[in-house]
Amino acid sequence: MSNNWTFHSAGQLIFGSGVVADIGELTKRHGFRKALVVTDNVLVGTGAVGAVQNSFEGVGVEVGVFDGGEPEPSLQTAEAAVEVARSFQPDAVIGVGGGSNMDLAKCVAVLYAHGGSPADYFGYDKVPGPVLPIVCVPTTAGTGSEVSHSAVLTDTDNEIKISMLSNFLRPVVAVVDPQLTLSCPPKVTADSGIDALVHAIEAYTAKDFDEMGEPLGYQGRFPITDSVAEKAIRLVGSNLITAYKEPDNLEARENMALAATLGGMAFSNAGVALVHALEYPMGGALHCSHGAGNGLLLPYVMRFNLPVRKEAFGRIASLLGHDVDGLSIDDAAHSAIEAVEDLRHEIGIPERIRDLDGREDQLRGFAEKAFALDR
Repeated sequence: MSNNWTFHSAGQLIFGSGVVADIGELTKRHGFRKALVVTDNVLVGTGAVGAVQNSFEGVGVEVGVFDGGEPEPSLQTAEAAVEVARSFQPDAVIGVGGGSNMDLAKCVAVLYAHGGSPADYFGYDKVPGPVLPIVCVPTTAGTGSEVSHSAVLTDTDNEIKISMLSNFLRPVVAVVDPQLTLSCPPKVTADSGIDALVHAIEAYTAKDFDEMGEPLGYQGRFPITDSVAEKAIRLVGSNLITAYKEPDNLEARENMALAATLGGMAFSNAGVALVHALEYPMGGALHCSHGAGNGLLLPYVMRFNLPVRKEAFGRIASLLGHDVDGLSIDDAAHSAIEAVEDLRHEIGIPERIRDLDGREDQLRGFAEKAFALDR
């Protein structure tokens, strides 16, 4: 049995409105001379990629761009990106975008350093050593990939999302500029925001670190993960609806950006669990965003876990703004699920698998694939 814990994050985290202008100088300070930006053509159009490129003017770092990223990227897209990297020969890779682009950048970093195909690295600790240095610049507030050790791709042939988990995948620098999230449309704000909440709640209700036994990529909950998860839950509860309904509200955007990063710190140490296990096959088959799938599933998994997490759920209810004073431990715990359902409804997250055009005859397959994911 393990009775110790270790906290991991990005090597350096820079947070604040306007810090995108510092990326070029930061990259140079780390000794990099050629950087490949991994992104998508939507973000080229919004100007986010241009803002990153502008930061390199006059600093002596050559920049290339792969803009073929896509939502929930496929294995084929990862292989196309690494071909561009091999031709450009960078000494750092910069993921600009949501979790999909940042995860794609991580895959490029692995394949460029170690060769092979993405499938060689799926699972925990399959990356044999250091990878091409990674810089992450999130343009959404949700995945926490800028501080995490995971990268998720979609196996389109088998209709399932698959993850690499390795501490070698943690970025050397995370640059979190909330201004970059101002261009997020409401659905992206909702899907990514609920994803941050899922990360924090799954981390906060994970097994304790001293109950985990042999960890498979995660350590279970411990004091630091509890602290950052609580802060993330509170920030989502008081800011996500505002960010969704008032997209130009910079204070709400800043608080959601912080919530996402804290959620990433929490889950990438303590763990994610059944919500993510169920979402991988469901999302792979139904082609929903990771956040929408996670948000749909969260209250159902909470209800399943409730008997053994009543005290934690009561705390979650309070963090999400529900008054639990005077309630029994059972009623306070149920209040957490109601708070999540209310939030989900307010921002338009689907509530049933049928809302994603899922069919009853697909459920057994989803369950079988979910049970094969060992965490």
